[in-house]
Amino acid sequence: MDRSGGGTASSAARAKAVARPSWWDLYEVVGKIGEGTYGLVYLVRVKDKAQGYKLAIKKFKPSKDGDGVSPTAIREIMLLRECCHENIVKLVNVHINHADASLYLAFDYAEYDLYEIIRFHREKLQYAISPYTVKSLMWQILNGLHYLHSNWIIHRDLKPSNILVMREGDEAGVVKLGDFGLARIYQAPLKPLSDNGVVVTVWYRSPDLLLGAKHYTPAVDVWAVGCIFAELLTLKPLFQGVEDKGMHNPFQIDQIDKIFKVLGPPSVDTWPGLAHLPYWQHNRQSIQNKKYDHPLLPSMTAHFAKTAAYDLLTKMFEYDPAKRLTAEQALKHEYFRQEPLPGKNSFVSGYPGEKVVVYPSRPVDTSLDMGSNEPTPVGNTANPASGQQRRFQQQGGDQSGSGQGGTTTGSRLGPGGSGRRSDGRSQGQGPSKMQRR
Repeated sequence: MDRSGGGTASSAARAKAVARPSWWDLYEVVGKIGEGTYGLVYLVRVKDKAQGYKLAIKKFKPSKDGDGVSPTAIREIMLLRECCHENIVKLVNVHINHADASLYLAFDYAEYDLYEIIRFHREKLQYAISPYTVKSLMWQILNGLHYLHSNWIIHRDLKPSNILVMREGDEAGVVKLGDFGLARIYQAPLKPLSDNGVVVTVWYRSPDLLLGAKHYTPAVDVWAVGCIFAELLTLKPLFQGVEDKGMHNPFQIDQIDKIFKVLGPPSVDTWPGLAHLPYWQHNRQSIQNKKYDHPLLPSMTAHFAKTAAYDLLTKMFEYDPAKRLTAEQALKHEYFRQEPLPGKNSFVSGYPGEKVVVYPSRPVDTSLDMGSNEPTPVGNTANPASGQQRRFQQQGGDQSGSGQGGTTTGSRLGPGGSGRRSDGRSQGQGPSKMQRR
C-alpha cells in the first residue's frame, strides 16, 4: 500500500478515465458556448472529418426525479430524428454517459442566432437590419414553421435566441429553427396541451396562452414569429412585460397589459372564445379597469406603416387564434412578393452597392474545467471574448429575466436536413421568384 497517498491519487485518475465515455475521443473540444438549467453546450471539432468541421454538443443533466434521462432530451431526440428540412436544426448524433445517465446531443454548429444579430445592430451598429435580410430571415423562419405544422408539431418556444443562422459554406445565411425541448405533437393529444405546464418565453407568449387556453393550436407559434418580426424591424422586443416569477401558470398581468397597450384590448365580439378563457374570467376586473384608448402599434411602427410588412405583422397579431394567419398563409403574403425578394443567404446584399454586415463570432469559453466526465478544451487558453460571454439563462436577456435571452438548449447549434428543392428553393409555399443568392 502506498502510504504517501500516491495510490489514492492514481486510483482517482483511473476512476476519472473510466468515467469518461470513449465516444469523447471522436471529438476535439474547443470550449463551452452555453449553459442553462438543462446542462451545458460544448463546441467541438470532429477528428475524422474535414478540417474545421464543427459540432455543438448539448449535455443534458439526468432527470430531476432521479429516474433516468431527461424527458426534455427524449422529446428533442424523438422529434428531430423525424424532421428533415433545411430550416430545421439537424440532429447529427446522440451519445450517453452510462456513469451518470446524462445524454449528449450533437448538432451541426451555427455561428449566429437572431438575439445576437439584433443586439449587434441595436448596440454596436445602431442602424436597422436591411430589408432584404429581414425578409429572407422571416421567409425561412415561416418556411421551417410551415414544415413543422404540416407534420403536426408545435414548437412552443420560438424567440430570437432559438432562431439560428449558419455562417459558412453552402448554408451561409440559412436559418435553422432550434431548441425543441418544449415541442409537441398536437394531432391527437391524450390530454389538454395546457397540462404540459407553462410554455413560450413570456415576451413571445400569445394572449390565448396568457389567458389560460387549454386546447391551443399552432397559432401560438405564429404569434411568437410576429413578435420576432417586430423585433427584427424595430431592434427591440415589442411586448416587454415584467414576469412574475411567483406565478406557476401562464397568466402574467403585466404582459397582458403591455400587449393591450400596443394593440388595444380584445372583445368578445371580435374574439368569441375570449369569454371562456379562465384567466380572462378570473381577472376581468383588474384587466378591464384599465383604459386602452390609443393603441401604440402605429406610432411604434411608423417607419413602415401602410406597407405590406405592417399588414403581415397585424395579421400575425390577430387576437382570435382561429383568425390568426397560418405559417402557410404568411408565406403567400404580398410582403414576400415585393422587392427585394427573399433569398436563401440572408446576409448577402439586397441591392447593388449595399454594405454587407459582418457579424461577430459566438464567444467560446475555453478557460473553465469541463468536468470529470469530459475532456479538457484544446489549448485551454482563455478566449479574449470569454470574459464578455453572454449569460446563458433559461429565460431573460435583460436583468429582470423576463424576456428574451438565451435558452441555449437545442438552439445555438445547427443546420437542417435535406428539405431542399433542385432549384435551390426551400420546400414550402414561397414566392415563385425566390432567389438563390
